[in-house]
Amino acid sequence: MLCQEKLNMAKTISLINMKGGVGKSTLTVNLAWHFAGYTNWSKKILVVDLDPQFNASQYLLGATKYANIIKDGKLTIWNIFEQHTRTPTGKTKFEPKEAIIPVVIMRNGGKIDLIPSCLELALSLQNPYEKEDLLRRTLTKLENEYDMILIDCAPTESLLTTAAYLSSEFILVPVKPEYLSTIGLPLLVSSMLDFHDKYEEHHLELSGIVFNAVTYYSPEEERAKEEVKELAKQNEWYVFSNEINYSRSYPKGAREGQPIFRTSYARTEMAEQFKDFAQEFAKRIGL
Repeated sequence: MLCQEKLNMAKTISLINMKGGVGKSTLTVNLAWHFAGYTNWSKKILVVDLDPQFNASQYLLGATKYANIIKDGKLTIWNIFEQHTRTPTGKTKFEPKEAIIPVVIMRNGGKIDLIPSCLELALSLQNPYEKEDLLRRTLTKLENEYDMILIDCAPTESLLTTAAYLSSEFILVPVKPEYLSTIGLPLLVSSMLDFHDKYEEHHLELSGIVFNAVTYYSPEEERAKEEVKELAKQNEWYVFSNEINYSRSYPKGAREGQPIFRTSYARTEMAEQFKDFAQEFAKRIGL
């Protein structure tokens, strides 16, 4: 029975970089759509938006539906961190499933659900005492319902970072190959070392670094890639061989609420390129 329960547990991955603007939210959403939407996967995916800017939430729900959810007082990730304090809804205790917003159910049996974020999440950082483990405890009650949990993290070192680490088995780091592309990586090194020192019993593995929004502008991009690869080598971090090219179809897909393989007029090679990366990623985490 215990072995069967372990087999049913979701793979939990946090997408993180201490530098903003690297495409974490877009990558998170497109991975969710890929593993839920393609027939050969048909996975049940939970996206957890752990960024107060709530980009992943708006991408998955659309601006209007997201605004209505907030207006109607639906539970968000903030409620999870404020379970033991008073909230505007007056409700501090709730079942984890109450915080889940269904996004899409696929004909192939896959699905995407969302725990949305909100601006108020930043307020939780003002009083972080004993909140680090609340997300993990919530997701533990949900993990047998999903094949994969993807956590879109904020680009800061905070309570939210520790909560993501405690909730995850793997870390995925998107990096744009440009000047100062390595600026967030030394911070990530220190962050993970500090975490492992404090939580020795928790296994957290960096699945790899993926170059995102690549334009092949030489020699600047090549120089940036070499800097990233050198730092990765020093820390024995894996760098994905498949890269994700820049395409206007990604922001267009965000507006349409669609992944790259369903975005109108998106080039087939862009969808195939993302599929190749997703395959390599799945292999890395043993999916």
